[in-house]
Amino acid sequence: MPRIRLIIQYDGTGYVGWQTQPNGTAVQEVLERELNKLTGERTCLHASGRTDSGVHAMAQVAHFDTESRIPPDKFAYALNVGLPRDIRVIYSDMAEGFHARFDVIRKHYRYTVNNAPHAGVFNRNTALHYHYALDMDKMNGAAADLLGEHDFSAFKSVGTELESKVRTIYRAEWNKDGNILAFDIAGSGFMYNMVRIIAGTLLEIGSGKRKEDSIKRALQSLDRRDAGATAPAHGLMLYRVEYPGFDTAKYL
Repeated sequence: MPRIRLIIQYDGTGYVGWQTQPNGTAVQEVLERELNKLTGERTCLHASGRTDSGVHAMAQVAHFDTESRIPPDKFAYALNVGLPRDIRVIYSDMAEGFHARFDVIRKHYRYTVNNAPHAGVFNRNTALHYHYALDMDKMNGAAADLLGEHDFSAFKSVGTELESKVRTIYRAEWNKDGNILAFDIAGSGFMYNMVRIIAGTLLEIGSGKRKEDSIKRALQSLDRRDAGATAPAHGLMLYRVEYPGFDTAKYL
């Protein structure tokens, strides 16, 4: 059966996350409903990973199998006719043998902070307003301690049970444009809330609420209490996903 690959953008504000669940409307649910209308098939979308309630995506990747005769490159156009304006499919193609989740080699997330005295109107759903003064040098110094392969047990949510908490981080850095700060992190994979806990820890370091070596100590102790608070969901975006021979950055 032909396999179709999609790159999807969404504003997660009005959704309970990517994955279909009983407590509200999910992005996956909306997309699968539109696919059913187009193909007449009961379609299951497989994504690169789940995003939490309120988290956004610049480039979520998903695939599905279909017998539909719609040309693969036309699925993006067909789906966007019926999708709400806060979900867009920006690319579609045929990808035989591709798996959106298991073939990932790197994921990139961005956490955005509006570091201004007052909250902004137009970025209120996509950036955390954090009015405390922040030391970028301290934050980037601490972020560098994340690089490489580590056991990230201290940066997982309580109750998250996984066989391995080891992940490899390839990039972790803050950049500033006016009052807007962006934390970009790329890794082999991330546990539930891991990026938000890292961002929250770095913000506490930057504001002087936590010592500069907190990341290093948390990686050594593996104790959640040595890391900071979980940053709010709305500042987080799944920004880019890399696969062998396929990189969403090419289509943004």
